[in-house]
Amino acid sequence: MITSSENQYIELYNEARQMIFDHAPEAMNAVRDQAFEDFRRQGFPSKKVERYKYTDMQKLFAPNYGVNLSRLEIPVDPYEAFRCDVPNLSTSLYFVVNDSFYRGEGQEVRSERLPKAFPKLPDGVIVDSIANVFSHPSPLTSHLSKYYAKLAETSEDAVTALNTMLAQDGLLVYVPKHVKVDRAIQVINILKATPQNAQRQVPDLMVNRRVLIILEEGAEVKMLFCDHAADDKNFLATQVIEAYVGENASLDLYCLEETHHKNIRVSNVYIEQQANSRVNHNVITLHNGVTRNKLDLTFSGEGAGCQCYGCVIADKQQHVDNNTLIIHQVPHCTSNELYKYVLDDKATGAFAGRVLVEHGAQKTTSQMTNQNLTATKEARMYTQPMLEIYADDVKCAHGSTVGQLNDAALFYMRQRGISLEEAKLLLQNAFINEVIDHMQLEPLRDRLHYLVEKRFRGELNKCAGCRLCK
Repeated sequence: MITSSENQYIELYNEARQMIFDHAPEAMNAVRDQAFEDFRRQGFPSKKVERYKYTDMQKLFAPNYGVNLSRLEIPVDPYEAFRCDVPNLSTSLYFVVNDSFYRGEGQEVRSERLPKAFPKLPDGVIVDSIANVFSHPSPLTSHLSKYYAKLAETSEDAVTALNTMLAQDGLLVYVPKHVKVDRAIQVINILKATPQNAQRQVPDLMVNRRVLIILEEGAEVKMLFCDHAADDKNFLATQVIEAYVGENASLDLYCLEETHHKNIRVSNVYIEQQANSRVNHNVITLHNGVTRNKLDLTFSGEGAGCQCYGCVIADKQQHVDNNTLIIHQVPHCTSNELYKYVLDDKATGAFAGRVLVEHGAQKTTSQMTNQNLTATKEARMYTQPMLEIYADDVKCAHGSTVGQLNDAALFYMRQRGISLEEAKLLLQNAFINEVIDHMQLEPLRDRLHYLVEKRFRGELNKCAGCRLCK
């Protein structure tokens, strides 16, 4: 049943369809009308839908958010004004302001201004705006455009359909055959509603981000996405990431959220792996309002493997919902999941993970673990690990725990002069650090140890020197 939550977006699309088409490339427009029909048919999922039972999507999308369909630019140079809370990682640094890849004065000028932050990429590697790349037709762009909206099927998810029908641009990352990108690619997503020195009130903002990652055979890349909110506004950000990982390719994908309590983030990640490929997917939530992360990962080639890790620190009335689906379509693939939550005050957490082993997917190995700490009686954690197996020669296991800090350990530390508050902090750190220690990007791992401790101490705030937040 269509409600007012959906009606406002249906009316918006009908009124602004031509404007949306005018500001987007053909590859995105080609699937837009079908996405609209799929959205109108489905409507936002209710909590009766299994994969959305822990988050009220209709309520999240009910407010009347502003949408920047006319592509007005925010007059700010993030390279000059913003310093991420994860510095000094020797990364290739890029910015996405709301849903627009920041090009500034052009890559050559920017590279000269920030030679350490913006080094030259290996030949053939593309990190750029989808609209910019696809606006220059070539055999390569024709090949790349075929990947858009193929994994993220709009017929099966209304949020993905909404993102597909409204997104006008996105980020494209392409790594050719047998190319290894040694330096990690860091993308800082900035939510910014108010231009500097604005004379008028800017409404709350909805942003629709799109990311397309294509790794050809034997390619390797590490990617870090950092989400920040630079205004004291209500934001709603939808994000759809499609990642194609070719045969013998390797993708490390890290997603770190440090926004604020007025931010709603709905992220759908779709990954397809070919034979003997490797994926390391990590999602870290340190500050947020309402967060809903969905991961759909499919093994399409034998011998592939994935490691999926997540850690959540939430307090006050924050809400974090992680939902994963790993599909073993072929034999000899390995998946491992570990998600940990620490919830304080009246925070709510949810984890629902499902591993599907299809007919013929023999020799599958899968492990799913969800462990959680609730620091108060008011904190709530919902956990639902699931296995669905249609093959008889597999090794699959799952487990979940919800508990509080160990009283014996607290007593032991207090007997040795450690205060109760400090003892709790040490135990919480040790609990979360098991996830962080699995991360392959060493500078990020070291930095996260520091950020997590700051978070538990209540010290984590906006980055020092960030002029965007003024």
